[in-house]
Amino acid sequence: MTRLQSQTPSQLTAADAEAIRYLEQAITGGKHWYIALLEAMALWTSTGETYHGRTYCYLIDGEAFDWLLLAERLCSAVGGLLPEDEKFTFLFHGEPPLDITKERFRELIGDTKYHQYLNYFYGVTVEEALALAVQDEVRKERRAWGYAGEQEHASEVYRRIYGSTRGVLLRHFRQEKGHPHLRSTTLVEMKEFTYWLFKYRLKHCDKSRVASDTKKALLWMNNHGISRQLAAERPPAYIEPERP
Repeated sequence: MTRLQSQTPSQLTAADAEAIRYLEQAITGGKHWYIALLEAMALWTSTGETYHGRTYCYLIDGEAFDWLLLAERLCSAVGGLLPEDEKFTFLFHGEPPLDITKERFRELIGDTKYHQYLNYFYGVTVEEALALAVQDEVRKERRAWGYAGEQEHASEVYRRIYGSTRGVLLRHFRQEKGHPHLRSTTLVEMKEFTYWLFKYRLKHCDKSRVASDTKKALLWMNNHGISRQLAAERPPAYIEPERP
């Protein structure tokens, strides 16, 4: 992950400033704000920043594009130009105001960002869903046996998916990435850890197990009303990002 820089609006890169300027002008010119937002994403170049005291990491491990985080950042830059109800539903529930095809989505944000978006979808969103799906399985089994204790549930989830405990895996991740071994984790680190777990699973599990686990996670998402309309129909084992 690249080093994040603290900046104010006047310190934006020329490309990022142009992305915000384009978004403002497109919306005031009558273009639907969601289409303009995706087009502005295509213009944005920074992989991360610290803005108004908050750290934003848009590109995890140089590969996985957190498009909703960038959407939040761009929405905040244009303030009152957006309808509040549509913006809230989009940012907090992941439901866009327009129903567009994945081909149109790819066209608007560009090929490189689309591949990076797929890496984030399968490497973070689906990986989180897999943990929740297995957690549900473990909880049902333990309740049937008369056992309780969420801590024990969490430990079993990691063992079933990755063959080790969360603590051991987190230590390996931090050692590999050169992160300090702290008692707590930030949201940025948790996303990076989840993406690392995704690649760890691909490396240490056979292909049939990877496919089965991915199917389980996608089914869990579908059952819980989590949209996957912009994802590839056939999830790849790993999508190598296109480099600019």
